[in-house]
Amino acid sequence: MDAAAQRRGDVLRVEGASYRYGAVEALSEVSLTVGAGDCVALLGPNGAGKTTLVNLVTGLLVPAAGTVDVCGGDPRRAATRRSLGVVAQSAGFPRTFRVGELLRSAATRAGAPRGAGDRALASVGAADLAPRRAKNLSGGQQRRVQLAMALVGAPAVLVLDEPTNGLDVGSRHDFWALVAARRDEGVGVLVTTHLMEEAAAVADHVVVLDRARVVVSGTPHQLTAAMPQRTVSAVSALGADEVASLVGTDAVTLEGGRVVVRTAETERVVWRWMQGDPTLSDLAVASATLEQAVAALTGDDAPALAGTTTSDVLLAGARS
Repeated sequence: MDAAAQRRGDVLRVEGASYRYGAVEALSEVSLTVGAGDCVALLGPNGAGKTTLVNLVTGLLVPAAGTVDVCGGDPRRAATRRSLGVVAQSAGFPRTFRVGELLRSAATRAGAPRGAGDRALASVGAADLAPRRAKNLSGGQQRRVQLAMALVGAPAVLVLDEPTNGLDVGSRHDFWALVAARRDEGVGVLVTTHLMEEAAAVADHVVVLDRARVVVSGTPHQLTAAMPQRTVSAVSALGADEVASLVGTDAVTLEGGRVVVRTAETERVVWRWMQGDPTLSDLAVASATLEQAVAALTGDDAPALAGTTTSDVLLAGARS
């Protein structure tokens, strides 16, 4: 890692990266930074450019413009790639290999010392899987083995591409607990995921891509705080239609015995509702979820935050 990057604590820097597949623009002047011990979630719809960016970061593609820096080096260089640990969407293990053989091979490619594979397996709680054939592993076990292979060379950066896709809740929790332990040691993490609740829980910073560009970035809280709409819910003696008429909005539903109002005028709605229903109880007001914020920023429908800049989101978050 170069001296300037080390002072900043940056382990990954993408600056102005662009890429095209023929006439199709896959990325346009995309920038992001991952610091040591930080987790950055790369979000956006299918076709937004996430996979292309991951391929640039891992050295599988070369940017047409801009730069990609991993610990001060070019990810196309073998020496730099040893600073990277990658967990891909699909394990793609050779069916006849045993787990121990996979780890020994990964250690050799990473230039790691003898025994590094066994230590990596043990570090993810999977030492007992060493004699098992890869084809016989469950989804959660495969992810543990993939993570062990990614960690065998003691990387500075983990790139996780939909790492918990298909896993049950318990397996996802276990996976992120293992990643958190590495973050505590200073490993930076770049993750793509369609699971917005997961991104909100694990990411320090979120970068939203759509149509090859960065739409907005900020902390999960900053993105959700910038959404004007809130959810007001309560147990009410009035039906959904009566509440809609009372508060003056059509965005009223009945969900699990509670009346739910979605509005950007929270105070007015609460005041009118309380005036119209003195028996109102269990009132709750919630901000937008990260999933709602990302949906509002992307896609063909008129987005609620269209034209929002990163500064706008940061300011909104600071005011909340």
